[in-house]
Amino acid sequence: MSRPELSLSLQFADPRHRTLLPRHKVQRYIRAALELPGEIAVRIVDAEEGRALNREYRGKDYATNVLTFDYAHEPVVGADLVICAEVVEREATEMGIPLLDHYAHMLVHGTLHAQGYDHEEDDEAACMEARETEILAGLGVPDPYAR
Repeated sequence: MSRPELSLSLQFADPRHRTLLPRHKVQRYIRAALELPGEIAVRIVDAEEGRALNREYRGKDYATNVLTFDYAHEPVVGADLVICAEVVEREATEMGIPLLDHYAHMLVHGTLHAQGYDHEEDDEAACMEARETEILAGLGVPDPYAR
């Protein structure tokens, strides 16, 4: 099955996981979740930048694993995904899962948000989690919600 076209900008403000996340892997994870062509920037940040962005845009004073800034859902998905390296690393360690699997999950999760998926309500959360699980299974990543 062919995947939608993707224009990707990949930035490492926090370089700690640069070798773990080569461009082709990031593209693969995002394209697996894209339903339409996309123009997506991924920025890997440290906790300080992640916290500042979460505070400014969501009013929450802590660094979170992924922030999605979605600008367009169609005809081309336009979004910025900001992933906090420290948070993703800590969560992977706490869950006892490979760091790359957790990054794959965060990239898929953020890409789904960029397309309008949400998890504020229980039925939305169930739909989004099922879609994430399906996409990740296709990538060879175990179900992140089965732990």
